[in-house]
Amino acid sequence: MENQTIVDALLLGLLEGLTEFIPVSSTGHILLAGHFLGFKSTGKSFEVLIQLGAILAILSVYAARLLRLAADLPSSGRARRFVLGILIAFLPAAVIGALAHDFIKTVLFETPMLICIMLILGGIVLLGVDRWALQPKYHDVMDFPLRVYFGIGLIQCLAMIPGTSRSGSTIVGGLLMGADKRSAAEFSFFLAMPTMAGAFAYDLFKNRDILSAADLPIIVVGFIAAFVMAVIVVRYLLDYVSRHGYSMFGWWRLIVGGAGLAALLIWG
Repeated sequence: MENQTIVDALLLGLLEGLTEFIPVSSTGHILLAGHFLGFKSTGKSFEVLIQLGAILAILSVYAARLLRLAADLPSSGRARRFVLGILIAFLPAAVIGALAHDFIKTVLFETPMLICIMLILGGIVLLGVDRWALQPKYHDVMDFPLRVYFGIGLIQCLAMIPGTSRSGSTIVGGLLMGADKRSAAEFSFFLAMPTMAGAFAYDLFKNRDILSAADLPIIVVGFIAAFVMAVIVVRYLLDYVSRHGYSMFGWWRLIVGGAGLAALLIWG
């Protein structure tokens, strides 16, 4: 049974890394997969804590750019404004996430039917937005107006419903507010750093009394798998969406959501 749990943790970690930065809902995929695998984690913390692997993956890929941004802060108003924009975008999710944490973990995370429905609805939205002839006004994440940063941050809060997708909501929000496909995806990367780090730290704090050393092996396995897979995805995603857009991910959501819904109706 322990070996099977480690194997499950490996599979779920790879799934986390694969889906975290594409607009298909990593949490939705992991919760559905865990449901059908019979995988149970203490306080549903595994699903959140392995996101640290994805956070470190994006930090490693963007390390040079982040260091350059930090070096420019004292002398560049543009750099300071971009950092302010990230903080403005992060605040709505920080506030709502803290207030609704228990409801999200104990109710929404435990409702596979809701996850499937949100995957399907999100797929329809993504296909529609991708085909809509939007005229982008912004092509660089550092040049969005502050109101755009804040608007994307508000839209990101929809992702607290599992199956919606944090990256999906921020990308769609960016596209609707004038960003081109590449910069919308790239800003979702930058916004992921404080958002996911905050969710990780808060969940670890909330569950500090119920987690034990026995939980550590599966979390470590999931973390390493998520890190490796996320590095691969982040390196290639921007070029892919620049050339092909987001329609593949919309169909992906429809297929997974539909299959999950059918499985739940047949097997429960």
